[in-house]
Amino acid sequence: MDSNVFSSKEISFKDGILNGRVIIAGPCTIESYDQLKQTAQSVKNSGADILRGGAFKPRTSPFSFQGLKDEGLEMLKSVRKEVGIKVVTELMDVRDIEKIYDSCDIIQIGSRNMQNFTLLKEVGKLDKPIVLKRGISATIKEWIGAAEYIAVEGNMEVIFCERGIRTFSDCTRNTLDISAVPIVKKLTGMPVIVDPSHAAGRRDLIEPLSLAGLACGADGIMVEVHPQPDMALCDGDQSIDFNGFDELMKKIRRMGL
Repeated sequence: MDSNVFSSKEISFKDGILNGRVIIAGPCTIESYDQLKQTAQSVKNSGADILRGGAFKPRTSPFSFQGLKDEGLEMLKSVRKEVGIKVVTELMDVRDIEKIYDSCDIIQIGSRNMQNFTLLKEVGKLDKPIVLKRGISATIKEWIGAAEYIAVEGNMEVIFCERGIRTFSDCTRNTLDISAVPIVKKLTGMPVIVDPSHAAGRRDLIEPLSLAGLACGADGIMVEVHPQPDMALCDGDQSIDFNGFDELMKKIRRMGL
């Protein structure tokens, strides 16, 4: 794949959203106002640039916690203002575009929607950066093709997120494709971040995968952080607590990543 809509263009992100390495951290799912504000303040103090928090959550089982939805978005807007931190949240449905747009600085398209072409076209008409997560079994060519659906509508501010792909390994939730980072950067010239939490599915691997991603050229990481991971309503096994995130940030700084 020698050329794409990104490769021949100079792209700059507005409002300093992506000015050097970016650290995105926060809970997989917004559970309460106190949980979100406490997490936002803690990760910001440790050096995070952007707060992540899901109000609408796609879950494998319909009986799992699906998020607080509109109530969660209101919490996100309040915490965003009170703590003074940029936020990213996931958009799942074109019907929710307007309220998601008003609640965040960056819109995330999750792996399950990477080839939801109707959704991609609609966010392509927006003027906010889009984090596009790689599909669970998507090739790099398919991933870039999905990003082009956004770009051809006018929105060139796409951030690729490598979050692990499905392989034969049974030791982790997914397999983080480190090689995708330099390949996608070379092919598109666009920023690529890694999500070690969804790749590993286990908190003991978040630190090494974060460091590996940054060492191979990733423009940032997206890490799940929760005040009490073992009590989390969603993906607690792949979340770290405040002390764990603070230690990770210290190690990143010590290593000059």
